[in-house]
Amino acid sequence: MTNHLFDHLIAPHAGNPAPFLVQDGQSDVTYAAFVERTAQMAHRLRQSGLGVGDRVVVQAAKSIEMVILYAATIQAGGVFLPLNTAYTRDEVSYFVNDATPALIVCDGADLAQMREIAAEAQVLTLNADGSGTLTDGLDDMPVQFDTVPRGPDDLAALLYTSGTTGRSKGAMLSHDNLLSNTLALTDLWQITKQDRLIHALPIFHTHGLFVALNTSLQVGATVHFMPGFNIDAVIDALPIGTMMMGVPTFYTRLLSDDRLTADLVAGMRLFVSGSAPLLAETHAAFTERTGHHILERYGMTETNMNTSNPYEGARLPGTVGHPLPGVEVRLTDANGAEVPQGDVGMIEIRGPNVFQGYWQMPEKTAEELRDNGFFITGDLGQVDDQGFLSIVGRQKDLIITGGYNVYPKEIEDVLNDIPGVDESAVVGVPDADFGEAIIAVVVPEMGASVDEDALRSVVADKLARFKHPRRYEVMQDLPRNTMGKVQKNILRQQFDV
Repeated sequence: MTNHLFDHLIAPHAGNPAPFLVQDGQSDVTYAAFVERTAQMAHRLRQSGLGVGDRVVVQAAKSIEMVILYAATIQAGGVFLPLNTAYTRDEVSYFVNDATPALIVCDGADLAQMREIAAEAQVLTLNADGSGTLTDGLDDMPVQFDTVPRGPDDLAALLYTSGTTGRSKGAMLSHDNLLSNTLALTDLWQITKQDRLIHALPIFHTHGLFVALNTSLQVGATVHFMPGFNIDAVIDALPIGTMMMGVPTFYTRLLSDDRLTADLVAGMRLFVSGSAPLLAETHAAFTERTGHHILERYGMTETNMNTSNPYEGARLPGTVGHPLPGVEVRLTDANGAEVPQGDVGMIEIRGPNVFQGYWQMPEKTAEELRDNGFFITGDLGQVDDQGFLSIVGRQKDLIITGGYNVYPKEIEDVLNDIPGVDESAVVGVPDADFGEAIIAVVVPEMGASVDEDALRSVVADKLARFKHPRRYEVMQDLPRNTMGKVQKNILRQQFDV
């Protein structure tokens, strides 16, 4: 028996002298060195008591050592559990108590607090000095490790959902969940060892960890590894890169910089956006400035990537493309029956990418995973006559006012087209007469102002009366999580008056 994920992504690179991780354009980690360092780290994990199937919780700043720890956890037969660095003590305490890890890894500054939280687990730091450091004595470890056998259905990772609507859920991702998605994306996006990926995403999330790094590992591509998104660093890297994976904020920030030109990105072949909706205006502005059409795709914690606009062929702004090879997408009504072509329905996903269920939550798993293998995503979608999927919104964001269903994105699209409006978010708040009242939150463009009467006039001209917002609120920025998603739950709470 082999180790399904490790043997496909990492083991083949033993002896490979090509650069894997490049930081600051100077310190290269070759694939060969990465494989050896991973083996040393796997020895350190075993020395620390990690057993087969044990969870390794990591809350630490993005670093090359964290990538090595991910690979070593897989090689040693463990389950990798990265946590957002923004999580508070109470949030981390919940995750630790729920996942019951054998090992917790954190930054040195958080060591004392983490040891208070996790009395039952061993806690080590990743980059600090001293005996409590995971890298302590690593240079003396053997550069070969007997890889622990793990099959396709064994767990490789545990990722917790954001928990904005209740208790956070741990999505159990198997070796094949990750590998099947990696193979599909590598082929679809035509990623090769000649590619040079600009990596400015966090690696506690499926986008930066599994999409970006696993596809690079699969083919032996070079990764320009950045601590985060820094506009100067990204601008400097664009002339030597071939790919960038980002969130919409990356592209709006690039567009705000006069240094972004067609000449600057002449060597780039692919810009990918995900984790939050990309405004059609951003897509069009980026194309006009650079000649490149951003490729938008659709994924989530429980399924990795589900759909993608094509690499070759038209990429339609506002859509997330077609299902990946081997992935089925269907839209259903409240009774689970498929809706007619063009109607809005619940997006359901079936394929090798779909997770194994929620950790320690069999009832919740049964609610969201049908017996036939389809996962009920909670997202509402619509498919056009060319088969392109558009995300209308989350089911929880659906507004029911006066008995009518209102999809926020339809109103947001109208508002976003109004001159002077940078972006918008539409939410529903409780209303005694109508059940819910529609609130539109508008962010003006820099230096611009918005006139409420003008907004109402345009909306009245474009949309049916029952879709008209009751109130308009102006904010300088919308609240977002670390992946750029608008936190509508915060808006609902703020304007529920």
